[in-house]
Order: sequence, then structure tokens, then C-alpha cells
Amino acid sequence: MSEIDLSTIQVSTTVDARGCACPGPLLEAKKGIGKVKVGDVLEVYSNDSGTRKDIPAWAQKVGHEYLGVQGADGYDKHFVRRKK
Repeated sequence: MSEIDLSTIQVSTTVDARGCACPGPLLEAKKGIGKVKVGDVLEVYSNDSGTRKDIPAWAQKVGHEYLGVQGADGYDKHFVRRKK
């Protein structure tokens, strides 16, 4: 798989879970993925360090594509492509 430039990804929906403690960001991602069409990308904002493990593990478990994480000013942006 080639490296994806996360700064150029077309995002369909953004979920802002900054300030939520674990498992809040993961629960918000689960709700948010239902709002995007198959093939589209969900962006999740989180400043909880556990999200760096939780979101990729969840995406793999349920069959979505975790595209990566991009650091921002005090939080992370996670990108998940809905696959089903």
C-alpha cells in the first residue's frame, strides 16, 4: 500500500471528540461512521492518547480502512474510510 497524504484527503464527516476520555472518542467514531457513505472518509478529532490504538483496532475489527493519524495543535486527526 502506498503512503497516503492525509492533508489532501477529502473528508465526508468530521467528529470532534476532543475533551472526551476513553472510550468516548471510539464511541463517537462508531456513531460517526454511520453518517458517511461506503467509500467516504470519516475524520475523528481526539486528544485522548488511547485513541491512537483504539480507532485503528476498531476499524480493522469491523472491516473499515484506517488511513492514518495526523497531529494537529494539541490533538490528533484520525481518518477512517468506510468499507461496508
